[in-house]
Amino acid sequence: MPSFVTLDSLSFAAPDGRLLLDKLTLAFGAERTGLVGRNGVGKTTLVRLILGELPPASGSITVQGRIGALRQALVPPHGASVSDLLGVNDALSRLRRIERGEGTADDLAEADWTLEARLAEALADVGLAGLDLDRPAASLSGGQVTRAALAGLVAAEPDLLVLDEPTNNLDAEARGLVAETLGRWKGGAIVVSHDRALLRRMDRIVELTSLGAQVYGGGYELYVQRKAEAEAAAERALSDAQKEAARVARETQVAAERKARRDAAGKRLGRSGSMPRIVAGGLKRRAEESAGRGQVLADRLKAEAAEELAEAQARVERVRRLGFELPPSNVAAGKTVLAFEDVGFAYPGAPPVVSGLSLRLVGPERVAIVGPNGSGKTTALKLAAGALQPTAGRIVRGVTPAFLDQQTALLGEDGELVDAFLRLNPKATPNAARAALARFLFRNTAAEKPVSALSGGERLRAALACVLMGDTPPGLLILDEPTNHLDLDSIGAVEAALCGYDGALLVVSHDADFLQAIGVERQVRL
Repeated sequence: MPSFVTLDSLSFAAPDGRLLLDKLTLAFGAERTGLVGRNGVGKTTLVRLILGELPPASGSITVQGRIGALRQALVPPHGASVSDLLGVNDALSRLRRIERGEGTADDLAEADWTLEARLAEALADVGLAGLDLDRPAASLSGGQVTRAALAGLVAAEPDLLVLDEPTNNLDAEARGLVAETLGRWKGGAIVVSHDRALLRRMDRIVELTSLGAQVYGGGYELYVQRKAEAEAAAERALSDAQKEAARVARETQVAAERKARRDAAGKRLGRSGSMPRIVAGGLKRRAEESAGRGQVLADRLKAEAAEELAEAQARVERVRRLGFELPPSNVAAGKTVLAFEDVGFAYPGAPPVVSGLSLRLVGPERVAIVGPNGSGKTTALKLAAGALQPTAGRIVRGVTPAFLDQQTALLGEDGELVDAFLRLNPKATPNAARAALARFLFRNTAAEKPVSALSGGERLRAALACVLMGDTPPGLLILDEPTNHLDLDSIGAVEAALCGYDGALLVVSHDADFLQAIGVERQVRL
């Protein structure tokens, strides 16, 4: 299989000097590769290196063939049309000139006669059939922009697609369309994603870690299985090496003590005068020679054991993982936690965002609000949390809720993280606040990090720590797209935390795997 991109001993350091990529050697050919790894490990940096936007510190990147790239959080330029967004404006203008009889010889020579048919097929594949190519790109929703840009890439037929989080902020239907489009793609693709449904469409997974890159053949499930097997094998090898190093040290110490006792006995015998001097001298020389050989052997065994231990340690990535043991919320099984009674909401002078919504959460129930983007899901969550008041109907809250919106606004932007915890949990002591934050990986000075400097994933971890680790956890936790900015490891940790939470959950998420993992019992569609 030909390689479209080859990385040879590629290294790159962040501006603060931290080595992100160290002598990375990889090849990307005509297969779909999912690129995964913890946030900050260098995935987007690697994409930018491949696209030539960053120079490597050392090593080389060889590119053969054409690359088409789709950026995360794509924003169309001011005044751009849909055809500009798709990158086909010039080619379409050429075809239109020819249709009007105004085409030049160059137009005829360069015309892409099948472009319109390919565009129509690609737009239909991403759920945008019949999209007006002259329409202003700014009139499209964020999800439509992403899907349209992907259709333009597919229609251009590059050798390699490079996609950075292509399903972030897409609704479930749009995510499915993107996954199906990539499932049909016959060229090469590098897909940075934590979307497990999308990763199932990949031919292989490449995981970036602090130890380098590890390649796993197959899709997501096989990656999870093989990764777990590799980690278990590395841990066993490390345990064996530690035991061997301890055995060598123990036996060396025993041998040294035994020799010391023999030497002491020989000295006492020599001082007694019962042994001829010439015999005593010979024994001393042989003891010294034996001691020298024994020390050489002991040093060699210890060096070999130390080398094996170092190699085993190098194969095990020491990662701090989230671990949770949450205090109880004590929500009674039959208690009405939240009730919407024919609720509606509209902004002044605008059509209703939500109308006729009725739902009831009883006890520690787990409910997801689902629907396409723009259907009013986030508005429903704000109504549930009391951040908005209904303009029709009635809302009954049986417990005090905690609302984690996509911006985790409850943290604020001022001060340090430990200050935010103490503001949200005024009965906590500074030591208790630091202990609670440490459980969510904000250890030592990390608890003093400015809230404004937290990444999206850090903000969610911090918000969960603040609302779940207080003296009285909320009886209802309301979450709006909690996995959007998390890597796979963090998603798994949050899932584990929410599985251990005994209160009620009201969640908006387009991640079907996440909803299943946290035990959502029913869905309310808007």
